[in-house]
Order: sequence, then C-alpha cells, then structure tokens
Amino acid sequence: MSQAPSRSRRAIIHVDMDAFYASVEQRDHPELRGRPVMVGGGSSRGVVAAASYEARQYGVRSAMPGARARRLCPSGVFVAARFERYREVSGQVFEIFAEFSDRIEGLSLDEAFLDVSERVHDRGESLPELGRQLKRRIAETTGLTASVGMAHNKLLAKIASDYDKPDGLVQIPADRVQRFLDPLPIRRLWGIGPRTAERLHDVGVFTVGQLRRTSLDVLSGLFGDHALELVERAAGIDEREVKVERVRRSISQETTFSEDVHSIEALVEVMARQAEKVASRLADRGLYARTVTIKLRSSGFSTITRSQSLGGHTRSARKILAGARELLEGWAGWRRQFAVRLIGVGVSGLAERPDETDLLG
Repeated sequence: MSQAPSRSRRAIIHVDMDAFYASVEQRDHPELRGRPVMVGGGSSRGVVAAASYEARQYGVRSAMPGARARRLCPSGVFVAARFERYREVSGQVFEIFAEFSDRIEGLSLDEAFLDVSERVHDRGESLPELGRQLKRRIAETTGLTASVGMAHNKLLAKIASDYDKPDGLVQIPADRVQRFLDPLPIRRLWGIGPRTAERLHDVGVFTVGQLRRTSLDVLSGLFGDHALELVERAAGIDEREVKVERVRRSISQETTFSEDVHSIEALVEVMARQAEKVASRLADRGLYARTVTIKLRSSGFSTITRSQSLGGHTRSARKILAGARELLEGWAGWRRQFAVRLIGVGVSGLAERPDETDLLG
C-alpha cells in the first residue's frame, strides 16, 4: 500500500452514486425507468429509504414518512428495499474503485473517497481524466451513474461531487477555490446542518464567502471553539487524510410493523430473523461483536435503546438473540402494556481478530 501523500501533493476523488437504491431498482426493473420510484415507505407507517430523481422533483426525500411521500407524489411507485442486492452492487462498485487506487475510504455503500495522489503527482496523469475513466467504468460495469468530485482535499472533493448531480463531473482547482466556494449557500459546506445554518442566517451570513469574511469573534460568540473550523471550511481548508481502514462501529437490522405489536413472542420471532441477518453480515465482513443493542419505537413514535455486553466477542446468531431477548424482556418486565411499531437488533464493539480467550463462538 502506498504511503499517504503530503498535504500539498494530494489529489482526491469523491464518488457519490446517484440515487443508489432507487437506481438499482430502475436498472433491475426496466418498467420503473423514468418513473418516480420510492424505496421503502410502502406501508402505512413505513419510511422512504431512497427516492429516484423523478420522485425528488415532487419533493420526496429519504427518511420521509411514506404517507407524506404518497401525498406529494400520488403517481409514485413504492418498492420494497433489497439491501442484500444493494450490498452486492456496492461490492462491484468498490472493486472498480480498487482499480484506480489502493487508498479508499468508504463512507457508505454508495459513497467513497479515493486518494489518487500518486497517479497524478508521480505519474503525471490527469485528475479530470481519471474522474472520467472512473465514471465510465462504473457505467459500463453496473449500468449506473455516479457523480464525481475532484480536488486537493476531501472537503472540496465532496462539495464538487454534489455540485452538479446527477451524473456530475466537477473539479475544483487549487487556484480557484474561493471563486468556486464564495457564492455557494452555507448549507453546501460539509458539517453545516439546519441549526447551524439558522444561527448563521440570524447574523446575516448566507453564503460561504460571507462566512469566510465574518469576524472570528462573532463566530466564537455563536459557536465557541467550533468557530475556527467553520472559517477554515469556508476557506476550503481541510487537512484530513483519506482513511484507508475505516472501522465500522456497528451493524444493525430494523423492522417496521404495519400494525402495532403487543406480544413478546411475536417480537422475538422477528428478532430471531434480525439476529440471523446481523450474524451473517458479521461473518461476511470477518468481524465479531461484543455488545448487543435493541431499539424499540412505540406507536407514539418515542424511541428507546437498550444495550448490554455479551461477555465476549461472537458472531453467533443464537448468542446475539439471547442477549437481545434478555434486553427486551427486561424492558417489557416493567411495562404493563406496550405497542411496538419498530424493533431493531444491532451489535457493536466490533473486532476482526479478538483474543481466543474472549471468543464466545
């Protein structure tokens, strides 16, 4: 594996697959192409996991309740999520990434940073041409489109990939950073969410250029130690390296019910299937888990989580279920009555090679 390049010699590509889950469904089912497609959210209490660009034109977004999505887009098509299929296609995409660099930081199934510094600075290859080749390989191999951003750091590469979606190809040259960033709305900066944006709007800051020119004293009064980081982002400064080994912290599986569930036995049946899927994903990744967590959401949309150590590392579905069931029964033990609309089983404390004395099987 190549060494991480110095800050001044970085060439970073950020790849973001376009409407990934929905695009996979449209590719696999030609009758859905060109139609507004929503993955998940088909039940009365479901939540949209992904929306095609046709659906987004109606205002549909991921994490939106399915009932609202149906009101916004009555002609939309709801399809059940197929996460195993998405992981399979993601594997194909990441194999393509590996053709371009051995320094890859995966952020999710459909998004990653690639450090191609060696190819650009040592071999003299063109960064825009590498981006074009990467998009072409993805399209030829998977039939899907990706938006690609290129720059000398991760912050700028991510902003660039989001600039011209879908199917975008944008580079931010080092000598044009402020010309590119200054007109953008502050929400385009990575890490600025609705609350931060609202506080900045209150002091008259709406664009990245305005943020960059705002007094550090004013920003410190609003955000404390976080102020300097905001100013640096507005100036396009980002010194983070591409993390080649991004450690996954947890694996989980959730189920939303069409009707409230009041029975421990019925919940345990679902948890058993969830534990099997979690254990399978642990095995696929060569991981073991030490902590089990359950997530419960009531009919009133309140959510609780409960966790406990398993006493060692395991990838056994039986042991994961046993720990999850103990948590569930402990929670239900002091509840005279309950109505569950969502239940989830997850694991954390992941390790690739735990000590043999710590293995539970």
